[in-house]
Amino acid sequence: MSHQGKPTSELGLETLSDRLRNTLSYDEEDNGINGNKPDFRELDLGSPVSPLRTRAGGLTATTTTTATSSSSSSSGSVSGRSTAGIHLNPPRKSDSHSGELSSCSVESSPSAARNKPGHTLNASGGTHQLIYSGGGSVNSPAVNVLPTGNICRSGRILKTGMASRSTKTDVLGSGTGNYGHGSIMRGGPALKPSVTTESGPINYSRGLMVGGESPKRMGTCNNNDPEELKRIGNENYKKGNFAEALSFYSKAISISPGNAPYHFNRAAALMGLRRLAEAVQECEEAIRLDPGYVRAHHRLGSLLLSLGQVENAGKHLCYPGHRPDAVELHKLQAVEKHLNKCTDARRVGDWRNTLREVDAAIVSGADASPQLCACRAEALLKLHQLDDAFLALSNIPKFEPYTGSHSQVKIFGMLFEAYIFFVRAQIELARGRFENAFTAIEKAGKVDPRNVEISVMLNNVRLVVRARDRGNDLFKSERFTEACSVYGEGLRLDPFNSVLYCNRAACWFKLGQWQRSVDDCNQALCFQPNYIKALLRRAASNCKLERWDEAVRDYEFLRRELPNDNEVAESLFHAQVALKKSRGEEVYNMKFGGEVESVSGLEQFRAAISSPSASIVHFKAGSNLQCKRISPFLDTLCIRYPSINFLKVDVEESPAIACVENVSIVPTFKIYRKGSRVKEMVCPSPEVLESSVRHYSF
Repeated sequence: MSHQGKPTSELGLETLSDRLRNTLSYDEEDNGINGNKPDFRELDLGSPVSPLRTRAGGLTATTTTTATSSSSSSSGSVSGRSTAGIHLNPPRKSDSHSGELSSCSVESSPSAARNKPGHTLNASGGTHQLIYSGGGSVNSPAVNVLPTGNICRSGRILKTGMASRSTKTDVLGSGTGNYGHGSIMRGGPALKPSVTTESGPINYSRGLMVGGESPKRMGTCNNNDPEELKRIGNENYKKGNFAEALSFYSKAISISPGNAPYHFNRAAALMGLRRLAEAVQECEEAIRLDPGYVRAHHRLGSLLLSLGQVENAGKHLCYPGHRPDAVELHKLQAVEKHLNKCTDARRVGDWRNTLREVDAAIVSGADASPQLCACRAEALLKLHQLDDAFLALSNIPKFEPYTGSHSQVKIFGMLFEAYIFFVRAQIELARGRFENAFTAIEKAGKVDPRNVEISVMLNNVRLVVRARDRGNDLFKSERFTEACSVYGEGLRLDPFNSVLYCNRAACWFKLGQWQRSVDDCNQALCFQPNYIKALLRRAASNCKLERWDEAVRDYEFLRRELPNDNEVAESLFHAQVALKKSRGEEVYNMKFGGEVESVSGLEQFRAAISSPSASIVHFKAGSNLQCKRISPFLDTLCIRYPSINFLKVDVEESPAIACVENVSIVPTFKIYRKGSRVKEMVCPSPEVLESSVRHYSF
């Protein structure tokens, strides 16, 4: 099967959005089925003189004819003279819908041919149609571009009711203009032929092809003509204006709701807007109106495959009596294989393989399935990656509740819609959002009340919420031992609940069992690594156990996460001081929350920088504007990093210090440790300054 001139083997796997964009041009030789574009075959492209009609026979004869008018002709008829080549096109099989572009056809009787303008009698007594095209291509303007009147035997155009108003004649052109033989020209030949209809003049461009730019109307569109609305919708679709195309298709449907191709085209516009559930409904409506509409079946199958509904997708992609699209069939088989493996892995609790297979199914073609995204989130949760699971849950494609037969589609034994609520309940519970978890699992139970897994989960959530509430009440009453027991009951029902672990750690801390408190905090942080309360309680418990290294590590992380928290800053300061003492370092004159100390004498300066902790010295000048701007920021750093000594030296008031330290530019910052300079920065930005301060504070 071909797709835009490429063999199927070159197409590979592509996303739904890619398939949409690839359908914006129409292949005139489309003998296959492409279900991802509006039915542009429905564009009824008639000649300027007469509409194209469907031929009953199997061959179409395309003849280029020169029509001339002669004033001296006794008969006054239009004579047809065959020129180079009659092109025979083989018959094509396609859905038969009103208005679709198909093989050209003519009347079967000679008399009918004589009465039809633009037709001539062939040698065998049959008829073939004259295609008025300068380039010889089988392409014509829209069907509604028809002159008012008839072609007279003299070759002139006589407009009904208009003969007495104008003596200017319109004749059929001989091919000298852009449009070629048969063009209607006012008053003789012209380079750019035009047709004037009741709605205004319509201009045609040279070599107009199906799928290219359609003729642009100078007048307003007829809002009561569904074919005209569909044509404008097709133009907008090809330009990627899906919202505008949807509007025109909807208007056409409101006028002619029983037209299957209108629903088919509306589905394409909805797919472009990623409103897939609505697109499914439109395809189903098109099939209801025309059960044999093959292209609608294939488009619906492609949609259902993207949504992960493998079984239903197969019914439409492999529509009886028609060869399925090779690329879509390959995707269907790949998704089905990975989904089966995913189901087996989930059943035995092999969450790593579950994650691997669900990712493979999504990549293989089910790239818009909310249920597979939910399965990915569930696997991440079970692998103790709560943050990633919550992110995956947040990125689930928006979906609308399924209706009709699709509402009974299942995944892992539960209904599609219920499974998403089921996964959401697990993740909300693990994050400590007990009320949200209960709401989600209740919704799952309403959608699929008979599912055993949902029923068990609903009962567990009720018991866990009850245990949390009772434990909190006991903690407030300072009955810490009982609270530990109640929290433990909740953890037996939900062993991945980081909040219950953290709450029990608080009880152990109050009871003076700091190691148990550390253990429960470790469990909570295993499921939720950035859990602030668990980090605070573990750091406090490690301080009680005099594990200063671990305490400082946690407080430093918290300091970065909570830069404006004064309690965390003070706790970090005391832990750092205790760590220095435990290592035998000299600690004196270290106070938390000190201000930037002003230094004016050389001896005072040397004593200040001899501290074992880092000292930051700001060399400034009172008259310098940059120094004035950065001084408030230095005060902020003094609060954020209490373990560092912050000093300031005015070089105008203390030139001796500036001379000894070789300071010639202000503002200059120097960092000292035990009397030795370790870093110097001249006119640094606030970001660079804080980065250096942070480095030496650790």
